Amino acid sequence: MKQMLDVVIFEGSQANSQVEEMLVQVRHAALHDNLEKFLALPAVNRVFLVTNRPELSAWADERIWPVLNKTAPADFHFGRELLNLVERYRLKVVLCLGGAAVPLISAAELSDAIRLVLAKPGRYVTNNVQSADILAFNPATVLYDYQLPATDNALVLLLRYAAGFEQCLLPTTLGTQFDIDTPSDLLVLADSPFGGPALRAALSALQLDTAAIRRLKQVLQGQYHDLALIGRVGAPAIALLNQNFKVRLRVFSEERGMKSLGRLERNEVNSLLGYFLEEVGPARFFCYLERTVQAALIDTRVIFAHLKRPLSDADRFYSDLGLYEKVEDEFVREFTREAAECAIPVLLGGHSLVAGCLWALVEEIGCLL
Repeated sequence: MKQMLDVVIFEGSQANSQVEEMLVQVRHAALHDNLEKFLALPAVNRVFLVTNRPELSAWADERIWPVLNKTAPADFHFGRELLNLVERYRLKVVLCLGGAAVPLISAAELSDAIRLVLAKPGRYVTNNVQSADILAFNPATVLYDYQLPATDNALVLLLRYAAGFEQCLLPTTLGTQFDIDTPSDLLVLADSPFGGPALRAALSALQLDTAAIRRLKQVLQGQYHDLALIGRVGAPAIALLNQNFKVRLRVFSEERGMKSLGRLERNEVNSLLGYFLEEVGPARFFCYLERTVQAALIDTRVIFAHLKRPLSDADRFYSDLGLYEKVEDEFVREFTREAAECAIPVLLGGHSLVAGCLWALVEEIGCLL
């Protein structure tokens, strides 16, 4: 009998604002496209859709099994929920991901990941060593032997260091690196040709303002313009831009792994640029920035975490869209306004802005150069 695996997709949300609900609807569209890919693969047995959104139960069929979870998002524990599924349905090999993870991954890339994990017990396959968007591991019963991880990122570390599993990294491509976490990801996608039919339809309906994206693309296609990358910038992102564009990079990278290492949860995030902003204020910061570069991508989550004050998802998301008038926090509102009014294109977002979004820009513009 041919060996198969089960897919577990976690898609939970609690939208408390219009911008959060907008992101949820796009995530659901991406999820719909990915379900079609999974169901087309013969090595996929069942797809368990763990969600607190009752409307997704309408997608149930012989191979899609919705699991309604009423736990509040703040109380959700990844490891416990995954182990419950392993026990209840006797899962042997598992591939798990978030609802809007790797929305641009191809069926061939999914097939390769499944082939690798099924080939050998004591192995796991993922797209990122620290921030896993997709993770397959064999056997699933390893969860019985260790303290259950609270997050998927923690599970990667458990498999690698505690369980001693062999690590297989998927190739770094647009499909394995792009994720939908924030509205800035939507802006990049909306001004691109990428995505399945459901995702493209959802993006088109939003009619997002992508003027800053188009201005950024002009900088990337120029001759040695200066581009700032600020935040959790990794070496692969730097190499990717250097290999594909004639740009001069000004990189300030800090607090990589702040989530997976627990620094954010323990309130330990410290940012040198955060201190600088506290000293000079957003107006002078962006004045200096526009004197030194022609465009900037800023992973604002590092700076926001440095502030050590509670920020709503709505404030972060409206900031990503440049809608400063809708931001309640005074500092974030001023920061966002200065970014939106800066003379150069400034894109604000999360980690994906300086990671997967760069892959999308390279894939699109590289075809035009």
